[in-house]
Amino acid sequence: MRKSVTTYFLFIILLSMIISLTAVCVYIQRQSKSIPEPTQTALARIIKTGTIRMITDNNSNSYYIYRDRPMGFEYELAKEFAAFLQVDLEVIAPGWDNMFSYLDMDRGDFVAASVTITEKREKEMLFTQPYMEVEQKFIYHKSKLPVKKISDLPGRTIHVSRNTKYHDQILQLQKSGIQIDMVVHDDLSTEELIRMVSDNENDISYTVADSNIASLNRRYYPDICIGISLHSREHLGWAVRNGNTALSDKMVQFFDIIRHNGFLNKIYEKYYGHLETGFDYHDLKAFHEGVGAKLPKYQKAIIRESEKHGFDWRIIAAVVYQESRFDPKARSYTGVRGLMQVTEQAAAEMGIKNRRDPMQNLKAGIGYLGFLYRKFDSVNDPLERTKFALASYNVGYGHVLDAQELAKQQGKNANHWASVNETLPLLTKSRYYSKTKYGYARGYEPVRYIEKIFMYYDILKQKEYSEG
Repeated sequence: MRKSVTTYFLFIILLSMIISLTAVCVYIQRQSKSIPEPTQTALARIIKTGTIRMITDNNSNSYYIYRDRPMGFEYELAKEFAAFLQVDLEVIAPGWDNMFSYLDMDRGDFVAASVTITEKREKEMLFTQPYMEVEQKFIYHKSKLPVKKISDLPGRTIHVSRNTKYHDQILQLQKSGIQIDMVVHDDLSTEELIRMVSDNENDISYTVADSNIASLNRRYYPDICIGISLHSREHLGWAVRNGNTALSDKMVQFFDIIRHNGFLNKIYEKYYGHLETGFDYHDLKAFHEGVGAKLPKYQKAIIRESEKHGFDWRIIAAVVYQESRFDPKARSYTGVRGLMQVTEQAAAEMGIKNRRDPMQNLKAGIGYLGFLYRKFDSVNDPLERTKFALASYNVGYGHVLDAQELAKQQGKNANHWASVNETLPLLTKSRYYSKTKYGYARGYEPVRYIEKIFMYYDILKQKEYSEG
């Protein structure tokens, strides 16, 4: 009897152990199924699909469309990285506030948008090695007295965007006892604030921006000054999801290569070097000198090509001056060349093989302008139509279409330049460009571009230059 009881208890114990072991195995199996696929396999997926997804911000530093082609420091680096992996690049620009959530939700493979590596961010994502050092710079209008040290900031009202590191830095300075007045904006980007400082718009004279962003935008807004640093040096890096070490290792390898072969320095110089070039304001004396000394050499060719497309040659002469100052060797940091600053694509479309030749460059540039002019057949007034073509020549046809659509949405006549003149600048604001087809554009640039050209045009008319 005792033996039977013992056997029974042993059986129960054994059965309990088997059941427990089975339960543990089932639990482990279920848990393993619930764990997402290791993110380091993302590299294998990228290679298999042939596409890598870049998450970035739509602005002049990271990624934008210029004359109908993608540009931007971060974009060009990412394009080269995609070539390094031998895959295509897909660009996703969900807006700064959404970039990191897109990465977390696997709606993109990496973030490349001049992101500062911070202790907080390193806990949430995996950063590559830094590829650039930046400093937070005090930006002010040239009419204001410079600030030589942080303790001199009281008395200045600094404007920043909410939830940026600049906002955080001013808060830290205030907590340290420095009485800085700060105005926080919800719907203005750093670049927009820089423009407002340049124009002294709404009495905004001070803001903060990273040194690379400030240097880049000084090309477009020369009335700003870059002042003291408000923070010690920080580092920029690309970010991938935590655990995605295989892709991160490839990025480390890539940056090592482009540092040694000079590509990184080349792209840096293209966007941040030669700070005195780019958009600039020239006084009337410089224009008179340029016209008197250089225009006669190209005047006959300008007249000939202008007549082919029905343009007033004096408008075209003004365009040539604005584009190149009549310098046939002029070359923009964006890669456009010659008297008319012709893109390689535009030259090819016009059947021009050598855009470095002044006469061919004029033919290509004026021909392409004529091509753009014909696209705006809904604009009845020839002079108005010319302005639409010039805006497209400067910033890209697609962005002008976006500005027209915004004008329609606001109940304005989209075929009047006065309407588009007001909506083009809205393409710098995320709440507008995020809903357009072609995205961010430096919308103030074509507005100023056309103002300059027609000022020069009026002077040329007054000077009554002979067509001979």
